[in-house]
Amino acid sequence: MKYYIKEMRPHHWIKNILVFAALACSGHLFSASGAIKGLWGFAAFCFISSAVYFINDIRDVEKDRRHPEKCKRPIASGKIPVRNACIAAGALFLLAALCNLMVFEPVASIIIAVYFLLNLGYSLGLKNVPLLDVTILVSGFIFRILYGAIITDIEISNWLYLTVIAAAFYFSLGKRRNELKRTSPGNTRTVLNYYSEGFLDKNMYMCLTLTNIFYALWSMDQKTVEAYGSRNLVWTVPIVLVICMKYSLDVEGDSDGDPVEVVIHDKVLSVLCIAYLALMLAILYF
Repeated sequence: MKYYIKEMRPHHWIKNILVFAALACSGHLFSASGAIKGLWGFAAFCFISSAVYFINDIRDVEKDRRHPEKCKRPIASGKIPVRNACIAAGALFLLAALCNLMVFEPVASIIIAVYFLLNLGYSLGLKNVPLLDVTILVSGFIFRILYGAIITDIEISNWLYLTVIAAAFYFSLGKRRNELKRTSPGNTRTVLNYYSEGFLDKNMYMCLTLTNIFYALWSMDQKTVEAYGSRNLVWTVPIVLVICMKYSLDVEGDSDGDPVEVVIHDKVLSVLCIAYLALMLAILYF
């Protein structure tokens, strides 16, 4: 069982916290009805994303066996037979569908279905198309926020959507940059043959700049100030800048570029993120 749990990659479920973004920013995070809907939505994305991980690793099992790190994954290492992995992926898909049914909204259901289909297409070959590969990764972040906003019936500022889009492009390009540096392109990802380190660097930092600009504009937007009755959100901008710089320092080091791995393995960055969340909660709720 431990190998199945490992293959589900629960540490990557941290990305699914974005389902709560709309609820948290609305000031109703502790509303019972909203919190329950958010938890069902969170569970739906956890199961569907884990199903995608199984499918992706089944598809890439031979390539992963040639990778210095991915060869240790349960499917690639043979700890989970491919047949059993297919059954597990189907079970996770059904669990995700059940969780989605608990907060059923037609548009939200379409969003999670499109998320699954895009990631299925990613596993089947779209990940080999330059720029489309990172765009699909970015769409996952947006779909999580949209899904959470719809099931809780909350509207989110366009500035915040733009912030997440720019940040997600930065994370995705950074992941490709470090994959390009750490491995031989032909052995793992075909798409790496189309990228150069210079291209990825330039576009990464363009997206990082836009992330900080969009976030600052959101924090000072009149609608944001009116919605929360406070002008203090602007004071979260400096800590966001520091978080971005610390993350950038890690990505330019020996990290593999995966955003979850970067945050988990850097205690200082983790503390900064917790401090940011605490400050946001204090401003929004107290």
